[in-house]
Amino acid sequence: MINFKNQKVRYFELIKELAVTDFKLKFQGSVLGYLWSLVKPLMLFAVLYVVFTQFLKIGGNIDHYAVYLLLGVVFWGFFSELTAGSLDSIVSRGDLIRKIYFPRIVLVLSRGITIFITFMLNLFAVFLFIIFTGVDIDLKILFLPLIIIELFILSLGVGLFLSSFFVKYRDIAHIWEIVLQALFYATPILYPLSLVPSPYNKILLLNPVAQVIQDARYVMVTDQTTTAWNSLPLRFIWIPYVLPFIALIFGLIVFNKSAAKFAEEV
Repeated sequence: MINFKNQKVRYFELIKELAVTDFKLKFQGSVLGYLWSLVKPLMLFAVLYVVFTQFLKIGGNIDHYAVYLLLGVVFWGFFSELTAGSLDSIVSRGDLIRKIYFPRIVLVLSRGITIFITFMLNLFAVFLFIIFTGVDIDLKILFLPLIIIELFILSLGVGLFLSSFFVKYRDIAHIWEIVLQALFYATPILYPLSLVPSPYNKILLLNPVAQVIQDARYVMVTDQTTTAWNSLPLRFIWIPYVLPFIALIFGLIVFNKSAAKFAEEV
């Protein structure tokens, strides 16, 4: 008789071991090591902050614009890194797949957890920055875990879809790189939505990544932030909040249908 409880424990242990191994290998041989997970977003933030505040004069009317910008960079970085990082999560473990059987989703989950660890380190840096710059933190911060879960669900769903197709079609990596670049500029990371004329600012908020970033800014930085729930018409408010769950369900369906052939195709 199969002991499903023991199997679940073994799969959980496998996810943990793969995630820890990936995280260690990510910084192996570098001088700064794990500090790169903090340095990279901070360096990008510094460049963007100087360009947008000193040269383009954007963000002057936003309370604590530095934190506002840094938070957007960190949340976007998590989405882009998890989705792009999931692409080769199956292919890179081809030898393991051909040797033993285990649920293939374990590989995508372990990659996602590795990137999530980096994200939490980055978020810790954001909290330090918030304290340093004197941003007031109130009870709205209690909604942050729900926002993070929503972003993880969205990123994982897209990652499952991408990893499934990448096994057979390697062009997906180049296509997704272009999509990410376009989505980056279509998401209010660098600029406030107040600069986008109506109704285009509302259209941008239908993007769940934009909704997540704006909600995170609302609960962490300033309640003057434009969000989906305080600006979209009532009949459209649900769209960005439901899309992450649709992405996850669709990603799981596609992934499970493709998983049986992974060993032959990788």
